[in-house]
Amino acid sequence: MGRKVLVLNADYRALTVCSVYKAIILLFSEKAEVVNKVENLYLRTVTRAFEVPSVIRLYHYVNVPFKNVMLNRHNIFKRDGGRCLYCGSREDLTLDHVIPRSRGGKTAWTNLVTACKRCNTKKGDYTPEEANMPLPYAPFRPSYVVFLRDFSGMGDESWKPYLVQNHVEY
Repeated sequence: MGRKVLVLNADYRALTVCSVYKAIILLFSEKAEVVNKVENLYLRTVTRAFEVPSVIRLYHYVNVPFKNVMLNRHNIFKRDGGRCLYCGSREDLTLDHVIPRSRGGKTAWTNLVTACKRCNTKKGDYTPEEANMPLPYAPFRPSYVVFLRDFSGMGDESWKPYLVQNHVEY
C-alpha cells in the first residue's frame, strides 16, 4: 500500500508523513490516535479489518528542531513541477544554476532550477536575462510544511486544515 499518513504532533502541528504500516504500529502501541481516516479503505488481516488512517496525532509532544527541506535534485524537480522552467518540457531534465557557478553562483535553493538539457546548453554561461530566457518565477526555498502541502504529491484533502494553519513564509 503506497498511501502516506500525515503525522501531527500533540499540538496538532504537522510533524512528518509516514507509511500506513508505520501509522498502524503507532496506533497499536498507543502512541497516537486517529484524527481522520480514509473512507471505505481497510487494511485487512486474516481475522480483522482496520480502517486506514489519513491523519494521526501523537499523544506526547515531540520537540523537533526547525525542519528544513533537503536540497537535492529530486526536491528541486518536485518544486518545479517536473518540467523545464525555460520551455516547459518534461524530457531530459537536469539542474541549471541561474547565476552560473563560473560567475560566483551558489548551489542553493534560490539559484537552482529544473531545465531540460537543450535549454541548459542554450543558456550556457549566461544569466537568464542575458540568454533572453526569462524564468516564470524566482527560485525559492520551500518551508517544510509548504513542501508537504504543495509539492509532495502524497496528501489528500483531509491534510489541508493541518497544513494551512502551519504555513510559514520565508
